[in-house]
Amino acid sequence: MTNPIKVGLIADQTGPLSFVGIANTNVARMVVDDLNADGGLLGRQLELHVEDSATDDDVAAAKARKLVEVDQVDVVFGGIYSSTRQAIKVPVVVEGKTLYVYPEQYEGQESDPLVFCTGPGPAQQVDPFIPWFMEQTGAKSFYLPSADYIWPHVLNARVREVVVANGGSIVGEEYYALDHTDYRETVERIVASGADAVFNTIVPPGVTPFFAQLHDSGFASRGGLLICTYFDENFLNMVPAAHVEGLYGCLDYYQGVDDAFSKELLARYEARYPGDAKFTGGSACSGLYRGLRLWANAVNEAGSLDQEDVIAALDHAQIADGPGGPAAMVPGQHHARLNMYIAQARNGHFDVVESLGLIDPQEGVVGTPILAG
Repeated sequence: MTNPIKVGLIADQTGPLSFVGIANTNVARMVVDDLNADGGLLGRQLELHVEDSATDDDVAAAKARKLVEVDQVDVVFGGIYSSTRQAIKVPVVVEGKTLYVYPEQYEGQESDPLVFCTGPGPAQQVDPFIPWFMEQTGAKSFYLPSADYIWPHVLNARVREVVVANGGSIVGEEYYALDHTDYRETVERIVASGADAVFNTIVPPGVTPFFAQLHDSGFASRGGLLICTYFDENFLNMVPAAHVEGLYGCLDYYQGVDDAFSKELLARYEARYPGDAKFTGGSACSGLYRGLRLWANAVNEAGSLDQEDVIAALDHAQIADGPGGPAAMVPGQHHARLNMYIAQARNGHFDVVESLGLIDPQEGVVGTPILAG
């Protein structure tokens, strides 16, 4: 019997991001089952190895090491927080010299020959979205309450750049530990600042109390606007609808995207996995689906699992159909050209209010130094 192709997945199936990790695991199982039903890859079946990273970066690193050293997987997928991506990279990429696909929207600038990113970056979220938002709403002043790790710091720098370039200002920027939950003083400063909009990068578990305390302050009822670029239908389950009514986001996929493939994919997922762990964009389900499909196409093109050949093929891999539309890796950048959408939370769900079309990631060529600027 031919040995299976081993696919590793690191997913936060427990801890504050468990609803995301469960959804990611569901997606990986669905895609692997689909590929196996079609004969697998290179005449071999795929074998999925799932590890629970427990929303803990040290656990993620240990599980990543197991996947590479014990299970000897051919590729690793997964990770949500950027700090988790960095934790996974050490045993998988730096030490294990193994291909790693990161599926979540993030701050950009990842540049390693063994890493591919299949979610959107700042050029696809912040750059088109903030000017549109400012023009549509008239918002000029922004407050940036944030979690204290790499994604918020780097993303906020990009937000500041784009806001200022469009005639606006940042009136506050604060960072808190991921498990911080008492935001009353922060909310008081937000209200006192007179900010038109809050651009939130606080993440679970802190995001639920933050939105509750901001809502209770009357910020939104007085006309204050909310932005959160990772918020999706999974995160809506974490908060009362009233707390995020009107919130704007920008992602590669929302459940309201109505192309035929996206609708059919969502219906299949919901029939197989009914419940709260939904197929969504900000939770990396869309990036994981496309990452698995792009990798599978690359393996087929390479005609082998030789890592150099797979990477060469993945560098220009594309899929004609995916959640939110087609996708293609931009040669040299290890990031994907994606359809992007602006949506607004209304009555507990997201309505797509603007389709931005295909947008390039505009990342640097892998292996070249990133210049500070």
